[in-house]
Amino acid sequence: MKRIRLITLSVINVLLIACTPKSPLDQAIEQAEPIVQQLLDDSHHEIQLRYTKINRDTAGLPSFVTHSVNEDGDAYFYPASTVKLPVAVLALQRLNELKADGLAIDASTPMHIYDAAFEQPIALADSTKADSSLTVSHLIKKIFLVSDNDAYNYLFDFLGRDYINAQLNEKGLSQTQIQHKFLFGADNTQTWSYVFLKGADSLYAQPSITSEAALSTNAKKGLLKGQGYQSDGQLIQQPFDFSARNRMSLADLEGVMKRVIFPEAFAEDQRFNLTEKDYSFLRFWMSRNTLESQEPNYATDSTYYDSYGKFFVYGDRPGQMNDTVRIYNKVGYAYGTLTDIAYIVDRVHAVEFLLSATILVNENQIFNDNTYEYDEKGIPFLGALGRAVLEFERNKKGDAY
Repeated sequence: MKRIRLITLSVINVLLIACTPKSPLDQAIEQAEPIVQQLLDDSHHEIQLRYTKINRDTAGLPSFVTHSVNEDGDAYFYPASTVKLPVAVLALQRLNELKADGLAIDASTPMHIYDAAFEQPIALADSTKADSSLTVSHLIKKIFLVSDNDAYNYLFDFLGRDYINAQLNEKGLSQTQIQHKFLFGADNTQTWSYVFLKGADSLYAQPSITSEAALSTNAKKGLLKGQGYQSDGQLIQQPFDFSARNRMSLADLEGVMKRVIFPEAFAEDQRFNLTEKDYSFLRFWMSRNTLESQEPNYATDSTYYDSYGKFFVYGDRPGQMNDTVRIYNKVGYAYGTLTDIAYIVDRVHAVEFLLSATILVNENQIFNDNTYEYDEKGIPFLGALGRAVLEFERNKKGDAY
């Protein structure tokens, strides 16, 4: 009798599982190109996916429904250049704070950068700008167009590490620690000094800022990865330790994107202190591809094809981007990890959604050896995923899910 009862319960459990409706993200993946499910089936790729449907009421105000696969806010992945997104946003916020203090300063004000003692110049000009001036606005353009590391480094030190993390934490983005510049041997606790100029005169001088907060990634698992890593030409046969590296969860990355695209959906104390002009500027440049900019101009450099910084939908299909689908995003790739956080709009089909994904492509399990399967696996996976979710949205437009 007991055996019959156990068998009956097992059958009921199987039926319940079979009858559980599949999430919209699972449905999209089912229709995706084979590479998506193939890589999802391999846990070594540490894939996390987050898809957010956007619903609008009669007044046009948005609400959000999120579906995810393998998303884990406690699990570490290296965010690489995606951390440039919040730093770019916070740079504009910091300028607004200085303006509120009475300074005639904005994102187009020229600046010079010096070492901590205002003695040796770090950067005085920008050759990609027509007048060669170094400005916050131009640095932000370069961050979104080609993910320029120097641009990020200059803005990171303009803000200081403590300001960056305190501001993000205050806005509820607590699964984040931005700890370092992308500069070998950099001092990440003491910033450079900055002088903003009006003509030849100093408008505002910002001395070096020293970071005082003790930081850790605050991730609970996944900080040790792989079987070994390269260091100074030697193979170290132990896992690579990411505990001193930057961290942002998919939820926090999407949280920054939402606050830029939909600030009205957040309480005032959860928003960035930005003007409408700031929002328009950010949205415009995060949605441009490399061939849509005249200044800076990357058209003559074949490295920067149209989808160079757009992994979803077009990443593996250079030359096919068009204005029908507009992608507002920031990508990151380093140490075998590719990540994209995006707001995707299809004007012809009147659909919009948020999509975030991260994938590790490091077949040999060795880090820092520059042997990763970005082009073979990572970018094709993200491109196919983006196309699958876009097609799902087009077919389900107007449905509740």
